[in-house]
Parts: sequence; C-alpha cells; structure tokens
Amino acid sequence: MKHTPRTRTVVGCALLVIALGAGVTSCGSGDNPLSAKPYDAADQISFNGPTDAGKRADPDKPLEITAESGGRITDVTAQDSTGRFVTGELAADGSRWHSTSPLAANAHYTVRVSTEDDDGAPGRKVLAFDTSKPTGKQRLKVTFGPQAGEYGVGQPITAQLDRAVKDKAQRAVVERALRVDSVPAVQGSWYWVGDKELHYRPKDFWPAHATVQVHSNLDGVRIGDRLWGGPSKALKITIGDRVEAVTDASSHQLTFYKNGRQVEQIPVTTGKPGFETRNGVKVVLEKQYFVRMRGTTVGIAEGSSDSYDLPVYYATRVTWSGEYVHAAPWSVGSQGSANVSHGCTGMSTSNAEWFFDNIRPGDVVKVVNSQGDPMEPFGNGFGDWNLDWNSWRMGSALTAGAPDTAPSSPDAPRLRPAAL
Repeated sequence: MKHTPRTRTVVGCALLVIALGAGVTSCGSGDNPLSAKPYDAADQISFNGPTDAGKRADPDKPLEITAESGGRITDVTAQDSTGRFVTGELAADGSRWHSTSPLAANAHYTVRVSTEDDDGAPGRKVLAFDTSKPTGKQRLKVTFGPQAGEYGVGQPITAQLDRAVKDKAQRAVVERALRVDSVPAVQGSWYWVGDKELHYRPKDFWPAHATVQVHSNLDGVRIGDRLWGGPSKALKITIGDRVEAVTDASSHQLTFYKNGRQVEQIPVTTGKPGFETRNGVKVVLEKQYFVRMRGTTVGIAEGSSDSYDLPVYYATRVTWSGEYVHAAPWSVGSQGSANVSHGCTGMSTSNAEWFFDNIRPGDVVKVVNSQGDPMEPFGNGFGDWNLDWNSWRMGSALTAGAPDTAPSSPDAPRLRPAAL
C-alpha cells in the first residue's frame, strides 16, 4: 500500500498532563493518527469505469466500486457536471458499492470515494470519467406549460411528451426527473393524464405570490430499451393573489373572493334545463375581449328555437367545449333570478367588464348547486382540482399501490366552440 501504516496508540489526556507538567493542558490533534490528512486510496479500490484517456463508459451498465484487501469503502458520491447525483448502495461490510439509478449518456461524472484501512485511517480517491452518447436511439423531449408569466392559484403545471410512455417503470424514470420547486415549498405530485401528458398540482391551491420553477433532469437518462431522455427548456411562473369566483346556480349569484375576502357579488344567469352549467372547480384558460358565439358549434341545429349567432364581449373561457363567463345584455332581466343560458355564466356588460379586468388565467372559477354534470378532471380544460388528493396521488407512477398501468384519461380534442 502507498500510505504509511498507522498504529493505534491510546493515551489518556490526564496522564499526559501529569507526565508533561502543568504547561500541557490538552491532547494535540497532531498526536492522533485518525486526524491526519487522508491518504491516496488508489490501491485500495477498483472500479468498472474506463481508466484510459479518451475511453467512455457505457451508461447502460451500473457503476461499481470494489474494495481491495486491507481496506473498506465508507462512502461514495457520484455526480455529473449538471449537478445530478447517482444513487447507490454500499455493502454493510464496505466491500462494494454499486449505483442503483441509471447513469446519463454523454455526461461527465466525478466520483468521490472514502475508505479506511485496518487501523481506521481515512483514505480518499476522486475518479472522473465520461459516458458515451446514445447513438441510434430515440430521445424523449418534454415541453412544460403554461408559458412563463403570472397565473392564479389554480394553475396546474403540464408536461407534454413527444413520445408515448406506457410502461409504469418507464413512467417512474420520467417522473423522477421532472422537478417542480416552489417558494414557499408545498406538497405536490404529478398525474399521468395520458401516455404523453402529465399534470402537476399541489395538495391545495398554490400559495398566493409563490414562485414556481420547473425543470427536467431527463437529458441523457435511459428510460427504456432504445429510449433516452432529451434536453428540455426550464419554466418559471409566478402566482398572483388568491382569486376564487364562486357561482351559486340556485341563488343566481357570483361571489368574487380575493385572498379570502369577499370583494364583489354579481347577479348572474347559468344554464337552463337541458343546458345546465357544469358543477365543480374550473380554472380560467384565457380571456377574449370579443367572441362570436354560434349554437351550431355546440350541436344546436340552425333554425331551432335554441339557435343563436351573437357577438359576445368580455369573455372569460373556463372549458375548451365553450363554457365562458361573459357579458349577456340580452338576459339582464333574468340575471339574479333565473337560469336561461346555454351553459355559460352570463352577467351585465358592466359587471362582465369588471370581472374580465380582475381575473387572470389560472384563477379559480367554481360552480355549485347546478343540476349539470360534474366538471371533467381532464380533456376539457383544467378540472384537476375535482379529484381529491388521494385519488390524485394514485395517478403518479411513484405512488406505492398505484396500478401497474398508471391511471390516464384519453386525449380529448381541444375544440374551441362557444356555448353562450
């Protein structure tokens, strides 16, 4: 071995004080062999990575470090140049360490190994190597949404994949690499909406004025046979005030809350029999100053008694199938007393303008006491909040007890008709 063997010497401090006199009051650190600078442990370990310059490791193979005679491994950290750590498992006797998470392809790794000899003296060795490129293999690209900006407390994070991932084990690899960090921190989870789409939401709404950052650690990571993660653009959004608009279809009133305080109450009309407004929590998708609404876009035959073709102003969309909160000057006489719309929430032009000016994408719009169907969790906007937390967590590929095929919903066409 290259280092000088050290022998253990046990001498009590009190004994040293008596022997050396009153001028010595403590043990010096230099007298302790365990406090010495760690020696080079190169001859105490071996690893299965490349040792020749210019050679690259196969990222499909786990990293393995083995202790040679006369020493044992006490700790190993492996990290690539982007800051991603490799998880691993160390044998109880210190004889072997091996990686338990996949290495990234086309990456540079630094591995720090700590050892000790038979006398307990510490050794150190730093290893460095590169992994090969995933040539001839497919790359999975992830696109995060929404676009950067400020949103309401109900805004989910979306991850759109450019290739389908169906196997639960492969989904777990993808999901572990998708990171969502917020200030303040909250408990949250991904849900596999489909083979190519995930949504992330907290257990409760985002805190007001939070900052949310999203990024992927998937680049170069092996997902499955011939499928590797590709690069992705990170996302940062901010959350505004906590805004919730609650429409009571039975009392025909919309109550507007800001940060828990009621700031406005507006008389409205919602869907009449046969066109009842959906119950449940929705999230504002977009705002449009002007929309032309036609009954034919929601299946109403032209020329029927329910047919319409009207210009609509101050339209706040909450479903892709055409449900809005908007100005409805033709129904002012019924607002606050009766439901006469084809599914939208209508109000006077002045009230709609106020609502339009005080609402943003991501804000929460909730309908209660309607005879309509429940809001769909997926496919027709963001109905994510209509799943309770336990049900939501079952949509994660990382949840113990989740089915082998993670829950998903079929992709629905995002049509843009208007219900009126």
